[in-house]
Amino acid sequence: MYLAHFGLRELPFGLTPDPAFAFSARAHQEALNTLLVAAHGGEGFIKITGEVGTGKTLLCRRFLAVLAGNAGAGSAETLSCYLPNPNLTPRTLLLSLAEELGETLPATATAHTAQKRISQRLVALAAAGRRVVVCIDEAQGLAPANLEALRLLSNLETEKKKLLQIVLFGQPELDTTLERRDMRQLRQRIAFQYRLQGLGRAETGCYLDHRLRIAGNAGATLFSPRAIDRLQRSSGGTPRLVNILAHKSLLAAFGEGAAAVEVRHVRAAVKDGGAASAQPRRRWLWLLR
Repeated sequence: MYLAHFGLRELPFGLTPDPAFAFSARAHQEALNTLLVAAHGGEGFIKITGEVGTGKTLLCRRFLAVLAGNAGAGSAETLSCYLPNPNLTPRTLLLSLAEELGETLPATATAHTAQKRISQRLVALAAAGRRVVVCIDEAQGLAPANLEALRLLSNLETEKKKLLQIVLFGQPELDTTLERRDMRQLRQRIAFQYRLQGLGRAETGCYLDHRLRIAGNAGATLFSPRAIDRLQRSSGGTPRLVNILAHKSLLAAFGEGAAAVEVRHVRAAVKDGGAASAQPRRRWLWLLR
């Protein structure tokens, strides 16, 4: 592999959402600020959407980490719950949420029983001065029945605040589901929302430098300006696609024994086709000509 050749300790462009490599792009910082303001205000539903690879899962982890870090810092202690796979039946979704809240229920428990125990638990937590934030990743997989079950839970409130805050992280298909007429009640309860966008040209360069520095680069210039330009155009600024192309570009440069990535190495990475398959094919045809 190219680590020793480029003076790196670890692979800089992995696809796993690693908080150690988190980069505060403008869109991500704005989205995180939106989440924190909404969470502090006690709003019921918050929605974050973005295309595949724009960093929704990483943003979710950053948000949960901030909530954990703020626990006991003068504000109400937060109990955060994380549901990574919402593609469940309403009953199983409620059982999963009950488990996250510390409630042990038999696998045979009904949805009604689970909802009742969750409600009791939320009331007890509120009485103890604790707030509950539930983060649901891949929320575009939520069936309308699951969204309705969550809406009913969000009805619980005191005179001043909701007992449960729900943050939905999903692809744009989530918006399509929420546009349904039978979703209008839930749609009206989304007080805060944000749409993640890709990196701009300047941010792409900073993003590459940031990840390379975390991976051990001591300051050497590993991507030429023209290579960065091509990376940004070819990926549309989508972080996951930037990672794929940057990794393959480094491999191409290493194969030549080059000291840095030039535009020809990025072209070779694009022609490899790995990044193209991650987006609708028509969007990438012009890149492969």
